[in-house]
Amino acid sequence: MQMLTKFESKSSRAKGVAFHPKRPWILVSLHSSTIQLWDYRMGTLIDRFEEHDGPVRGVDFHKTQPLFVSGGDDYKIKVWSLQTRRCLFTLTGHLDYVRTVFFHHELPWIISSSDDQTIRIWNWQNRSQIACLTGHNHYTMCAQFHPKDDLIVSASLDQTVRVWDISGLRKKHSAPTTMTFEDQISRVNANQGDMFGNTDAVVKYVLEGHDRGVNWVAFHPTMPLIISSSDDRMVKLWRMSETKAWEVDTCRGHFNNVTCCLFHPHQDLIISVGEDKTIRTWDLNKRTSVQSFRRESDRFWVIAAHPEINLFAAGHDSGVMVFKLERERPASTVYQNVLFYVNKEKQVRAYDFSKDSESLPLLSLKKLGSPWTPPRSLSYNPAERAILVTSPTDSGIYELIRLPRDATGAIEPTDTKRGSGNSAVFIARNRFAVFTKSSQSIEVKDLTNATTKTIRAPTSINDIHYGGTGCLLLFAPSSVILYDIHQNKTIAELSASGVKYAAWSSDGMHVALLGKHTITIATKNLETVCSLHETIRIKSATWNDLGVLIYSTLNHIKYTLLNGDSGIIRTLESTLYLANIKGPIVYCLDRSGKVLKLTIDPTEFRFKKALISRNYEEMLRIIKTSNLVGQSIISYLQKKGYPEIALQFVQDPQTRFDLAIECGNLAVADEMASQLDRPKLWTKLGVVALEHGNHEIVEKVYHKLRNAEKVSFLYLITGNTSKLQRMGAVADKMGNYTAKFQTSLFLSDVEARIQMLREIDMGALAYASAKANGLDDLAQEILESSGISEEQVSLPALGDQLAVPKVLHNTYEKNLQLKQSEPTYFEKVLLGQVEAMSLEDKTTNGAADTDRFGSFAENDLADDDFAPKDNEAFEEDGGGWDIDEELLDVNDDAEGEIETAALSAAASGVSEADLWCRNSPVAADHVAAGSFASAMQLLNRQVGIVDFAPLKPRFLEVYQASKAYLPANEGLPNVVTYIRRTKTETNPSKILPVIARTLSQLTATDLQEAYKLVRTNHLDDAVTKFRGILYDVLVSAVNTQAEADEAVQLIDICREYILGLSIELERRALPETELKRNLELAAYFTKAKLQPVHVHNALQVAMTQSFKHKNYASASRFATQYLELVASGPKAEQARKVKARADAVGSDAVKIEYDQYAEFDICAGTHTPIYAGQPFVQDPFTKAKYVPEYKGKVCAISKVSAVGAPASGLRLLP
Repeated sequence: MQMLTKFESKSSRAKGVAFHPKRPWILVSLHSSTIQLWDYRMGTLIDRFEEHDGPVRGVDFHKTQPLFVSGGDDYKIKVWSLQTRRCLFTLTGHLDYVRTVFFHHELPWIISSSDDQTIRIWNWQNRSQIACLTGHNHYTMCAQFHPKDDLIVSASLDQTVRVWDISGLRKKHSAPTTMTFEDQISRVNANQGDMFGNTDAVVKYVLEGHDRGVNWVAFHPTMPLIISSSDDRMVKLWRMSETKAWEVDTCRGHFNNVTCCLFHPHQDLIISVGEDKTIRTWDLNKRTSVQSFRRESDRFWVIAAHPEINLFAAGHDSGVMVFKLERERPASTVYQNVLFYVNKEKQVRAYDFSKDSESLPLLSLKKLGSPWTPPRSLSYNPAERAILVTSPTDSGIYELIRLPRDATGAIEPTDTKRGSGNSAVFIARNRFAVFTKSSQSIEVKDLTNATTKTIRAPTSINDIHYGGTGCLLLFAPSSVILYDIHQNKTIAELSASGVKYAAWSSDGMHVALLGKHTITIATKNLETVCSLHETIRIKSATWNDLGVLIYSTLNHIKYTLLNGDSGIIRTLESTLYLANIKGPIVYCLDRSGKVLKLTIDPTEFRFKKALISRNYEEMLRIIKTSNLVGQSIISYLQKKGYPEIALQFVQDPQTRFDLAIECGNLAVADEMASQLDRPKLWTKLGVVALEHGNHEIVEKVYHKLRNAEKVSFLYLITGNTSKLQRMGAVADKMGNYTAKFQTSLFLSDVEARIQMLREIDMGALAYASAKANGLDDLAQEILESSGISEEQVSLPALGDQLAVPKVLHNTYEKNLQLKQSEPTYFEKVLLGQVEAMSLEDKTTNGAADTDRFGSFAENDLADDDFAPKDNEAFEEDGGGWDIDEELLDVNDDAEGEIETAALSAAASGVSEADLWCRNSPVAADHVAAGSFASAMQLLNRQVGIVDFAPLKPRFLEVYQASKAYLPANEGLPNVVTYIRRTKTETNPSKILPVIARTLSQLTATDLQEAYKLVRTNHLDDAVTKFRGILYDVLVSAVNTQAEADEAVQLIDICREYILGLSIELERRALPETELKRNLELAAYFTKAKLQPVHVHNALQVAMTQSFKHKNYASASRFATQYLELVASGPKAEQARKVKARADAVGSDAVKIEYDQYAEFDICAGTHTPIYAGQPFVQDPFTKAKYVPEYKGKVCAISKVSAVGAPASGLRLLP
């Protein structure tokens, strides 16, 4: 038995504690007159109550109402409201300290005990005292109601325990009922009353046996037993019958006053605390000590048990502690579709997820360890159908037990192997590891329990866990170590504090390391993927089929994706331990060891997973079929930069308008603005539409805002003279002379302008306008009609006439494209402009080259037709690989950049192109400036580029895209405008050019096209496309470190695809006589790190070729790997048949140089393995590895860099 502390507070002496029956709250009454209300699950102080004057010795929650009661040394009993957190009323009547207060379990009563030697019962509804029980002749230390019967038990310093019958009190204060004559007679004669004539509550038994004052007494929740504790250092057990009560036994062991005691609510245990600073547990049946827990410097004063769950609270000199006496996590393990677990009765059971059925008990483990201590862990060996069970009893023991083939009931195991150790796990078919914490040793044992190897832990560790075949995960206090048992060496180490459990994904590629409040997700090599922190304690985790981690806390089921995004799936009423998840069904174990099925809604995390993977078809399906709404998903999409997708979930017009503005969807923004019709929204729409060059919406906005001046100017710059003339007519009709004058200026209509001036009696201005425009006759006429002379009008010297510039091209017929306004890929899918992606793509031509790709001969497998069908073939000429196009998922786990010295700041008097060169060490910025020579030098120093001819198209593209040329006046050169990516930057030392085609564009378009070429089996074109992406990334620039990491990841993807496809192309070009080389290249192709959907093809090629040429052992391995990725479908069925046939032979006809268990890289030049420890050289650009003979040669992957050249590293971030 062990004490597991769940919460601890620091305060003055705690004299009373009480658990809330439903909420995770605890009341603590202190000697300092304060009552504290704590949330023990969160560890936070909710409130404090300070109306008592002096120590508060008793508190209690009401079972159903939001009330609690307290009693203190001020002789007062106070009833408080949990809703208002205020005292409702005070009950007075006691003449000395109030020791304890308790609510009745069903009646509106409160019982109190006091140093005035009385026990009083109060009705809290009418706030009155209904009984005063006298009889003790010393302080009454404790009084409690019986949990079911009309009884009270009390303890006093007069060394007695008294049991009181209060049935008369119940009848007196219950609702009136009809009563027979016999009932009336029996009621009169039943209770003769005490010496004071009180018949409501009379003493039924007086229990004497303690030698000193009794401090506490309590009823058993179900049995007729009483427990009492005393200053005589003893705990006594009493039994009652209908007619008498007697002492059963005494528990001796405390060596100071025993202040409090109680019965365990769910087990046959007694728990007592005392001033000897110990908490002791006793066997109720044997009355012997089970365990003792000592605190160094604090005396214990009170203990309370939670009415529902396995929790206890003890008050001591410096506060309170909440603890449990045993682990409630059922020992369990999952193998494929079966859950093996140990229930509360210590029986091993099995639950089949595929059949939703639970077996009969397989074994009984009652003899394992202590009866009070459940098994700690369970490990299953499917090959031998054996289990390893551990228990913390006797400093740790384990048992190796073989499970029976058929479940016949809870039989006792006969053939068991036992040993000492804190942890034990299977690590291979016939080996298991046992860890002993005291000696920090790991023993590897065989199935006979004989030790075959002993390993000293590389550092101080707390536990071990399965880490893959032949490997262990070692949980150290501040790290997790992946340790190879065979080689006796540490493979990897990850910094993670307090890890207690590990959950492996079904494919074994990721592991979730669970601590008390943290989860760290890592790869199988312990490379950190993401981590998260929870305020509430984390209890368990499991992976679903999408690679999403589902985990449980004390009160929630949550999820987290590999990028760290997490969310809540549902709330739990009680703590559960997750075992498996299949679709919307979560299988879990409760604390009693029962399997439960919960239904969850996986829509949110499936949608986020599809969003991260850019699986737009899945996103579209979810949008159309699910009700995925809410502010959280909208804000998530906005945060991730997908407002156009968030737009699909929103119905609120204001939110739709804001999202449409953000993603540039002017049509939706226009529709929502029309619906809301607010000037502020029209103004915002007008600004955005003007930035996009959508003059049609701008025109509509200006009309809505009645801004005639802006409408006229819009017509002027777009060349729409007809509407401009109409604006003049409207202004004339409305009498708006300002607008009319402006329109006449825009139209260069001098006569209309002069006529308007004459109409408003501005003769002098009309004369000046006519004179300035050479209309002398009209000027003379104006003088005569206005009655002014020429001398009265003083004109400046007049030069040549200036006209309003003419629009060269009328742009009002079509909107300008000032901003990229093409719909996103998702919007294209939504509009049906993209062909839907399917799991079985049709081939583009006829028959397959079955000879090259390994059709099975008819005599190889009897009557089964394994020849690839037309829509399954791996075709040479335009045919598909018969898989889906896979979308890029770029992770932020690339290598960091090498720092380089910054260039000098800009000086005055230099061109902007020169500033670009000075401001940035990025080659792309030098190319944009036209400084090709310096760009070449940078690329040579950074990544060893030696052949620049393939980069010429990219150089020209970047150079041309960084400038715009505007026509000037005739005879003058064009005006050059430099286009910046730092649009808002005013500091000359920080301005930089725009670079054509960003990383996001390369990922969304070029990379997808390359994937499509792979999918359709155009491998030569795919290699060219991936190499082009390398060149584009090489001459690019980014704005953040995250983008720089994405660029490195993109280079890695291109390298792996070029390497893998080059291997396959070489294999295809081989003559049929090169059988050994053909099989080797097919095997090497599977080592390329491709997207999973393309790995299928590599494995299928290797499996087919191996089987065709009778390398059955290799074919079986490749089939196994294929089935790990593809579990269903016709190809999976074919792979199963291949594996079955190959396993029957189990040997290879052709020995090839390929070891699936060895770690090796593939030389990009020779396409041969480079094993761990062998020398190699590396390409500084692509990081491709080569045998040393390739040093100085041009890289076969990039075709531009020198292998092994000294380099500082590619610089993309200025």
